[in-house]
Amino acid sequence: MSKVVAGITMSVDGYITGPNDGPGCGLGVGGERLHYWVFGGPWSYDSPDRGLPTGADKAWLEEVLGANGAVITGRGTYEAAGHWGDKNPWGIPVFVVTHRTQEQTPGDDFVFVGSLGEAIEQAGAAAGDKQVHLMGGAQIICQALAAGLVDELTIITAPVLLGAGKRLFDGFSMSVELEHLGVRQSPFATFVDYAVKK
Repeated sequence: MSKVVAGITMSVDGYITGPNDGPGCGLGVGGERLHYWVFGGPWSYDSPDRGLPTGADKAWLEEVLGANGAVITGRGTYEAAGHWGDKNPWGIPVFVVTHRTQEQTPGDDFVFVGSLGEAIEQAGAAAGDKQVHLMGGAQIICQALAAGLVDELTIITAPVLLGAGKRLFDGFSMSVELEHLGVRQSPFATFVDYAVKK
């Protein structure tokens, strides 16, 4: 079975979005600061110009994207990202966990599945000898951790305090042992990699 890795960006105070996240403002009000590392510096939803990652940010993205054979995301993330313009941005199978599988979009860019277990099974088969990347949102990552389905977890912390929005571990009441694997840092983020002890 393919290794399942989860990765998510949060603020220092634990938020993965600012308030009012959704289509057109996927990371919420002020949430763009969480992903400065993805775009090489400041950007906003009001500006069409976005840069490219550099340094440690670029290295982390290239390493992860090169190792991925499939991606799993939650319906909330899919919707907030505006379906990525109805075009798969990664060129590998993307599985969207949703209770509304009948709303499957036309084409082969995304596959709607009814449960996290089904997504893990299908993504593992699609990934072959590569890893399955669980990109979130928070509920999907917490469900996968609670079910013992995650092999590695990367917490990417952006140097910002958002003060409001959605938190990563809200409602998560389970103890999970982690083993520190490494840390990388850039001006825009700190990447901490963990193995999940099972």
